Parts: sequence; structure tokens; C-alpha cells
Amino acid sequence: MRRVAKAGGAKPAVISRIGAVKSTVRKVVFPAAGLGTRFLPATKAQPKEMLPLVDKPIIQYGVEEAVQSGVENIIIVTGRGKNAIEDHFDVNVELESFLQQRGKLDQLEEIRKISNMINVAYVRQGEPLGLGHAVLVTADLVGDEPFAVILADDVIDANPPALKQMITVFEQVGGPVLAVERVPHDQVSNYGVVDIDPSANLGKGIYLVRDLVEKPPRDEAPSDLAIIGRYVLTPDIFPALRATASDRTGEIQLTNGLRKLLQQRKIFACEIEGTRHDTGNKLGYLQAGVYFALRRPDLSEPFRAYIRSENIERRSAVRSGK
Repeated sequence: MRRVAKAGGAKPAVISRIGAVKSTVRKVVFPAAGLGTRFLPATKAQPKEMLPLVDKPIIQYGVEEAVQSGVENIIIVTGRGKNAIEDHFDVNVELESFLQQRGKLDQLEEIRKISNMINVAYVRQGEPLGLGHAVLVTADLVGDEPFAVILADDVIDANPPALKQMITVFEQVGGPVLAVERVPHDQVSNYGVVDIDPSANLGKGIYLVRDLVEKPPRDEAPSDLAIIGRYVLTPDIFPALRATASDRTGEIQLTNGLRKLLQQRKIFACEIEGTRHDTGNKLGYLQAGVYFALRRPDLSEPFRAYIRSENIERRSAVRSGK
């Protein structure tokens, strides 16, 4: 096991990792300092990132994706009230001893996998001042090397993993890569959208970015390619973010930093092959729970039978009518 100190000289957190196929991108940043107000009151005393999908917290899906993509280290950006995230990826000696004594070896193995998954470091974002600011506070831990950003809200079921697809593209094009997904025309105003160069022939689903527009009006969107929660970035994003002015809400937006970086170098976009769930809203969270429950061998058949039953709609209709 190794100890990686928290940024700012705080007490070191105990971490460890298991072996994985090495990648040219060794570090992944997980911004996790948001307040999670969409899920109040559930998030009043626990991080949104720790809400479960079946029996794993949302953030663990993203961490597993990083591990499966060959990443060696993750950096989690936290804020006040996020201690549960650190506890989750740490060793729990008491719990392991209890499971060992009770002979619950399958659960013991699962718990140990979490703390042995990957090297973890934490950095505190004093105020939630935007995604760009969350990335910027990791500069010292990232150093002078390419890195990825995973927004845990976007849970992506893909083979190969979404981040692995992006790293493959990064190795091909040699520049920052944004994950994109085609969205219906009436939804483009909910996303950052890329304007692409149609003359660039880079391969299926790979694009040269000409511009980025944050939440454009539907009739002004340059394309239907929306930026989703995965980025592979180069360290020159940090000076670009430092030079990026705060928006009218006082936040530093990553999209604006990328636009500034685009003045200096080429940026690319990659369509992800897989199924994405936006767990940052209640409907998407519920849909993701159903999706992953149906993919579980131990739950699929009984759960499928339950949601097909005639009684579920009748019972829920009665309750909603109260």
C-alpha cells in the first residue's frame, strides 16, 4: 500500500491499487464538490456521488471505468460534507473483520476490491466555482502530463470503456479529446455543443472541433453533437483556465477555457459507442437504476417480472392519487 497526501498538506489518506494495463493517460480527475441540490433532501447529509445504483455508488462506476481504461491514479475534487467519498475508497478494517468472522467471503472480496482498486488523492475545492475551477485546483497534482476528467453523473456502459475509447483517439490525434453524443434537436440547449470541421477526415466518429458553444438556443446550435462528461486534456488547459474570466454567475466554465485553448491548438471530439445515463437528474437516475438492475444476473428475471406485472402500475397510480 502507498500513502498519497491530500493537496494542501492535509493528513495523508491511505490508498492502494491493483495492477492494470498501463495507459498514456495515467491520471483522472473526478469533480465531486457540487452541492447536489437536485436530489434534496437525499443529499442534505450525503454526497450525491454516493447515491446508489443498485448496490454501488454512482462514483464507483466511473472509477471502475478509469481502472478498466488503464489509468493509475485518480484525483477526487471534494468539498464540505464529502467525507463519505473518502471513506468509501479507504480500507474499513472493522467491516472486513466482521465479514471474515461471519464467513461472508463474497462480500469481503467485493469490499476489498474497492480499497485496492486504484491510487486515490483528494483536493479540496473551497467553493463550487464551476467545472473549470474544479479542474484548475488539481493542477499541482496533475503536473505536466495529459489527464482525463470524468463527470460521475454520466454513467456510461460501454465495451471498450468510454474513457478507453477516448484514450485510443488521443493517441491517434495527439491533442485534447472531448466525448460527444448526438442529441435530439430540442435538447441541444441543455448541453455544450461542438462546431466541427466537415472537411477533416479523421475516421468514424472522430471530429476536428472549430468552436464550442455552451447551451446554445436550439436554432443557433452549430450541430447536434453535445459534449458529455468525459474529457482527455493536455496540461496547457491550466494556463488557459487561469486566463478565463468568470461568467455572470461567478463561475469558471471548462467550455470557456477550452475555447481559449482552441486559439492555440487543435481540439478533437469523439463519439462514444455505448449507453449513457445522466444520473444528475431524477428521471435519468431512475432509468439508470432500472437499466443496471436488468443487467444483473441475480436480479434480472425477478425484477423484469415485477416491472411487467399488472399490479405495479395500478398500485403506483393509487399512491400518486393520494
